Amino acid sequence: MHIIQEEIGLPVFSATPVKKGDDTHVIFVISPLPPGFGMTLGNAMRRALLSSLPGAAVTSVRLKNVQHEYTTIKGVRETVVDICLNLKQLKLRKFNKDAEVVTLSAKGPKVLKAKDLKVSSDIEILDPELTILTIEKGGQIDMDITVEKGVGYMPAAERNKKQNEPGLIHIDAVFSPVSKVRFEVESARVGQRTNLDKLVLDVMTNGSLKAEEAVQFASQLLKSYFEYFGSPDKVVESDFIADFSRAGAQGPRGPEDTAPVKESYTPIEILNFSPRTLNALINAGVGSIEQLTKCTEASLSNFRGFGAKALEEVRKTLSERGLSLAEENLDS
Repeated sequence: MHIIQEEIGLPVFSATPVKKGDDTHVIFVISPLPPGFGMTLGNAMRRALLSSLPGAAVTSVRLKNVQHEYTTIKGVRETVVDICLNLKQLKLRKFNKDAEVVTLSAKGPKVLKAKDLKVSSDIEILDPELTILTIEKGGQIDMDITVEKGVGYMPAAERNKKQNEPGLIHIDAVFSPVSKVRFEVESARVGQRTNLDKLVLDVMTNGSLKAEEAVQFASQLLKSYFEYFGSPDKVVESDFIADFSRAGAQGPRGPEDTAPVKESYTPIEILNFSPRTLNALINAGVGSIEQLTKCTEASLSNFRGFGAKALEEVRKTLSERGLSLAEENLDS
């Protein structure tokens, strides 16, 4: 991580559903980040989410006695083009990557919906009420629909070049399960630093993949590519890579280090205490990590509004960073 993170603390990541119980539309927030990293991470995540996640889609259709899409079917209200456009909107979850043919057969009068498709256990229909076509009295339909799993977008023209069969109608396939990605970079503040970034990522999927699963997949995909640029075994200028263990690894000063130095001031906010604990410390005049580590358990217990639960929270948080409270002076 950027060395600035040693000063401002680790970023905090949160995921909040837009509607309670809806795991397909989630707002993700990560903050604080070094200046410029909000745009860097947001743009990379957005591109990966929209272009590279696996999903299922209808890729071709074959209708009885129909040779091409620019025609009509006797007894069917929609044209073949309309039927293909409706199938293009079908939301599916497919568990196997192999192509599979599903069927749709019926006699009118009847309104055929996605739930009328005859599918195997490998395919799940996510929007069963989607209308596909309407058969009028005396009409009949018999069609085979090919469903495949893939990534990104595949135009019908490209598929037609590879598999040009009479009566087989190819459909533009949009495999991506992500229907919307939007990100914003807002300002964040830690202590005296006011130029930090907060990344807000708005992700919506079609239901074949949870929003959190989509973000995890995209981040793992990007990580696999970034690993080509460097090896974890060799870090150039390691002093400028954040290492949170360094704060607690400094030993006692020797006689040669007795020259007066300016005491550092690390804002206590980066420890991410609960609001009650943080307010109690700030009200008592403890505003930095350096001031906190000079306090004893007894002195903290005397602070107004600071109880046993807050004391345990401070102990645990400091321990995670290799720090601790001051020892009690037994001589006094």
